[in-house]
Amino acid sequence: MRFRSLLVLLGAAIAATASAQTKISGELQCKSEPPTPVAIPDKPNHAFVVVKATCTWTKPFEMGGSQVKDGTETISSEMWGGKGSDHGYFAGTMAGSDTYTVKFRGTSHSKDGKSAGNEGTWSFTGGTGKLKGLKGGGKYKSGPAGADGTITTQVDGEYSLP
Repeated sequence: MRFRSLLVLLGAAIAATASAQTKISGELQCKSEPPTPVAIPDKPNHAFVVVKATCTWTKPFEMGGSQVKDGTETISSEMWGGKGSDHGYFAGTMAGSDTYTVKFRGTSHSKDGKSAGNEGTWSFTGGTGKLKGLKGGGKYKSGPAGADGTITTQVDGEYSLP
């Protein structure tokens, strides 16, 4: 009976280790194409905006033995005045051929028609190859857009693989 209890405890310890979350942190730079706003006539400065951006990890992290490399994001935002409610997806590639997808939602701020920063939460929705079964999520925060329109985003969170 003691031997059986030891096996159960050992199995539980291995299962807990296998599903442990690994912390990740990195920095991403994105440059967007011109946004596509559609005005909503109910009040001044109210619009839906769709934005597509190309991104590169300037401070990459590793998942599944490979470094994150680049990707594209598609953002849908409801803007009113200088504030926005954002949600979108990021489709990323690894240094190898694996890919991953992230869903995010948050708030954005603009000033004089340019991004003044944003923040929110994100979660993985899937992956391919070594990233199949990828789970996890975290937070992101961006500063204002640079002179060339590039936005730098700090990403922090955790992930697990089966």
